[in-house]
Amino acid sequence: MNHLSQFVTALIAGGTILAIILATDLGRRRVTNMRMVRSVLAVAVIIVIFVHSFPTSGNAPSLQLIGVGVGVICGLVAGALLPAHRGADGLIYTTGGVGYALVWIVLSGARVLFAYGAEHWFTEGLIRFSIENELSGPDVYANAFVFMSLAMVLTRTAVLVTKRRRIRNSPVAPAGTEQPAAA
Repeated sequence: MNHLSQFVTALIAGGTILAIILATDLGRRRVTNMRMVRSVLAVAVIIVIFVHSFPTSGNAPSLQLIGVGVGVICGLVAGALLPAHRGADGLIYTTGGVGYALVWIVLSGARVLFAYGAEHWFTEGLIRFSIENELSGPDVYANAFVFMSLAMVLTRTAVLVTKRRRIRNSPVAPAGTEQPAAA
């Protein structure tokens, strides 16, 4: 897939991750291992398809680590917007609403917009910035965004695992009631 532009790559990768996350998390959804693993696998496939190199010269590792850090923070925000509770059937559910969806939509859109801008609006400025900050080309930016996505999905998954564990370890409410997750 080396023939794809940075914009098209961001569009495919971002759109795929966004579609899977929204399809598995919006509305009232049961928390299952498969649900959590599915989104992590999707990002792993995106990495295999779209990460062609791992630049390590200059400040490339720092930018990629910044991507990971931003992903962790955004994953924590997304996880906080995904409340969990024990249903009347005793199973654990989450309820993904508009706020949760907006976090993923805005971040996915921002990644695609940056890739488009890098090719069409601020190419020269980005090249200058890259030279001045010892960043070695478009792979550094693409990797930072992919690693950001991975960190966001992994963090959101860790938040779900933690919420599920808390609810499982809490006393069961009387039948017919739903028990909200402890914050």
